[in-house]
Amino acid sequence: MVTELNRGELPAGVCEFHQHGRSQTLVCVQRAVGVRAACEEMKTTVLRLLQQPPAGPLSPSAGKHDGLHILNSTVKALKDGQVVAVPTDTIYGLACLAQNSEAIKRVYNIKGRNGNKPLAICVGEIQDIYKYCKVVVKEELLEDLLPGPVTLVLERSETLNADLNPFTKLVGVRIPDHPFMRRLCQVCDEPLALTSANVSTQASTVAVHEFEDLWPSLSVVVDGGPIGDQSRLGSTVVDLSVPGRYQIIRSGCAFSATVAALEKKYGLLEDSSS
Repeated sequence: MVTELNRGELPAGVCEFHQHGRSQTLVCVQRAVGVRAACEEMKTTVLRLLQQPPAGPLSPSAGKHDGLHILNSTVKALKDGQVVAVPTDTIYGLACLAQNSEAIKRVYNIKGRNGNKPLAICVGEIQDIYKYCKVVVKEELLEDLLPGPVTLVLERSETLNADLNPFTKLVGVRIPDHPFMRRLCQVCDEPLALTSANVSTQASTVAVHEFEDLWPSLSVVVDGGPIGDQSRLGSTVVDLSVPGRYQIIRSGCAFSATVAALEKKYGLLEDSSS
């Protein structure tokens, strides 16, 4: 049974956000009793994005397409120091505020992740990269690769939380080509720490039901539907911290296009020293 609700009547559990022209309606969807009961007990909210707009430049009203309720609920959870699950342009991710050290610890605990493995950061705009990283490539290069399924590894700036990846002077930075994620970063107005939504050593996830076992540990799960790219390869990770050089750390889903841009357009040489 599907019951339409006013925005102020949002129940605990699983809800959808429907866009009907300019009108917006929240819809509660009955799911498996066990999952819903567990989420209610742990105060997890699962919110579904519907009718995503095509990727492209964001306007000031872009948040309306994603659903202001979903956006605001996710922002509040992040500002409260919680961990949320979000869709990206490659796979589902776990996110928290990168400047919140306690939230970072929660991410590692939820994933069972080795503390010596770094987390990337996610920002909303190219200019945000300069706040948290030391950039040694042309801005045009950044604009060619981002937003997109690429993680750029750069030297971190002193502004970034020292408790995030304290074992390295480098940090990976992403701008996913996903309107909700970009708007989320813009509204938070600070970087998100981002990693894949799965237990470490398990496969990456492209639908929220694939990481249901993590739901009770999360404050909000944003269901953006199945990820279009079903390869589960994740983003292509490339180190651009050395002027004039690049090093592929992970091939990912955009390997060929990334290497072609770096070599043919910008004349960077592959660094195979390590």
